[in-house]
Amino acid sequence: MLNSSVTIRLISVTLTKDSNGVGIPSETFREVFAEVTSVSGSEWAEGGRVGVNPELRFIVFEPDYEREECIEYNGQRYRIYRTYTDGDWIELYTEKRNGAPIGSDPNE
Repeated sequence: MLNSSVTIRLISVTLTKDSNGVGIPSETFREVFAEVTSVSGSEWAEGGRVGVNPELRFIVFEPDYEREECIEYNGQRYRIYRTYTDGDWIELYTEKRNGAPIGSDPNE
């Protein structure tokens, strides 16, 4: 399935509370192979309608994905806003999050 695979970093974010009860984000990284494509025009239009800014679609081997929230690719970070499983593969639909910390809720 992967025609032109690249290496991406999947990023998990966990919050641990400090002594004052403030959540401190901690990131865990894993590298996996993926195919990268642009999102379709209909995905882009629907995303805009619901307040998401679709940018790239990453296709990875389904067992490699462990519900991470973000991806790092070519020095940029992307938030995964939707997934679609297709047999042994899973499509990760992402948006670029300029100015928003990884792990932050885009609806806050």
